[in-house]
Amino acid sequence: MLLELLKALADPCRLRLTAVLLAGEFTVQELTRILETGQSRISHHLKILVDAGILSVKSQGTWNYYRVGEQAPLFCAIRPALEQELDNLPERGRDLAAVATVLEERRRRSQEFFDRHANQWDELVRTLLPTPAYHQQLLALLPTGSSALEIGIGTGRLLTSLAERCRSVIGVDHSPAMLEETRRRLAEQGVSGVELRLGEMAHLPLPDSSVECVIANMVLHHAADPRAVLTEIRRVLVAGGRLIMADLARHQRDLVREQLADQWLGFEEPELAGWLQEAGFTSIACQRIEGTNGQETVLLVSGTI
Repeated sequence: MLLELLKALADPCRLRLTAVLLAGEFTVQELTRILETGQSRISHHLKILVDAGILSVKSQGTWNYYRVGEQAPLFCAIRPALEQELDNLPERGRDLAAVATVLEERRRRSQEFFDRHANQWDELVRTLLPTPAYHQQLLALLPTGSSALEIGIGTGRLLTSLAERCRSVIGVDHSPAMLEETRRRLAEQGVSGVELRLGEMAHLPLPDSSVECVIANMVLHHAADPRAVLTEIRRVLVAGGRLIMADLARHQRDLVREQLADQWLGFEEPELAGWLQEAGFTSIACQRIEGTNGQETVLLVSGTI
């Protein structure tokens, strides 16, 4: 195992791939763009790294995402020291800039989609990706009378209920068209006291330690980098604050990539729990709400800091 691991790392291209994948999860196509190297060569090096346990592969429908693995004890042991050395690679600055470009393209595609489909979003979701009723279970997790932030508000379906239960509510979305739909909905329902802000879920327009509860309702599967979003959520929560998140369990409906701008086909429970722990959350709990008659299962997750 030692020899296989050292052989796998003893190549400049494989070191660059490992360094890039420490920054996120990417497909072969994205990695070829980041490293500006042919797909066959990238695939060859990825196989060697996977066989050595340095990387793992996550299937998302017909797409495969590569990520740094946790199955090789020796690699996990040397990883902290290795990360420091990888920062000194000659191509490191260029590779990180290319990573940022790929993530920005993911984000921009999502925003453009939501701007185009804001006025028909609710119907699209009901038709293409139905889920069981779970809002009451989500709302039951809210700390009474807290200050709350909802990220990725969509058309504002949840904000009315949040306004009834929370001391103050801020809603953030990256789509101006979605914010307009939400303003219209809140005005029609006579809801006041909700502050709406334009912003990205990975760069929230709030100061550090400013809210007591963050709600992420069916938004993480749209994130270019889910782990970065969870870290950003932790930043804006006060000590003892709570994250309440509802998202899709892993599914295989590839069509939602194009028809709903989904970046990820849901998540596994251990995956979400691991990311939350990595971001600094504790008291992590996950409830599965099973779908029936064509509905997708929902994961209801909470954690505190």
